[in-house]
Amino acid sequence: MASAVRIGCSRGLIELRQSFTNGGELLSHFLWPTLMLTVMYFLRDSAFGSGGLMLGTLALPGILGMNAAMGMVSMSQILTAEREDGTLLRAKATPDGMPAYLIGKVVSVGGGVLADLAILLIPGLLIIDGLSAGGAGSWLTVAWVLLLGMAATLPIGAILGSVFTTARGQGLIQLPMLAMIAISGIFYPLTSLPEWVQWLGQATPIYWLGLGMRSALLPDAALAVEIGESWRHWETAGVLGLWAVLGLVLAPLVLRRMARRESGSSMSQRREKALRRVG
Repeated sequence: MASAVRIGCSRGLIELRQSFTNGGELLSHFLWPTLMLTVMYFLRDSAFGSGGLMLGTLALPGILGMNAAMGMVSMSQILTAEREDGTLLRAKATPDGMPAYLIGKVVSVGGGVLADLAILLIPGLLIIDGLSAGGAGSWLTVAWVLLLGMAATLPIGAILGSVFTTARGQGLIQLPMLAMIAISGIFYPLTSLPEWVQWLGQATPIYWLGLGMRSALLPDAALAVEIGESWRHWETAGVLGLWAVLGLVLAPLVLRRMARRESGSSMSQRREKALRRVG
């Protein structure tokens, strides 16, 4: 297992470095943060309610939480694509190949998520007023929320990547993800939505990632627009921890089952079906 961890970490770091030297991937790292910063810049003078809080200030921490959660989509897309092109089959054929492969993907995807968050957060602190991120406690909260949040979401991405056999099926993920984002209180406080939507939003890891980031980066005056007027750190840790445990238990089982079913003949059948669709 130690060799799998070493090989996986090495592979993940190589893939992460390559993502910043490839033009297309480099553009993807900067495009989404740039779009979000532009939106928040134009929202910076728009107040929410009568408490004097600006929408741009409220939105930045939530968007950081959403970006962290979106790592599960990246993980799912990568696993599906590399299952289709035979990368997973080659990994299965080598000693400790599957554990090393998965560790590598966690390192590369997780590292990419952290880099994207830095690209968004550093300029955001400069152009958005009203943030409270000067103390060590704020950055400690950012650290544990991000680590626990990625532990909760990346295994879900691995499970989804095992379910879909072709990259075309990944389109089915987009609608549920957009629905979760819409009810997660990222762009607008959850308390402004109907109560039944609030309960649905609190069942998603995206809401708790956003809440945790808001607790780290916003002043206590922002509590007025939160459920129960509390940052609910224990609940955040509990819900994200539950998602993490479920994902870490289920992901290896699903991936082992998928690896057992993967073969050269199944990959050839998928390729023939794709060629027929193109023809």
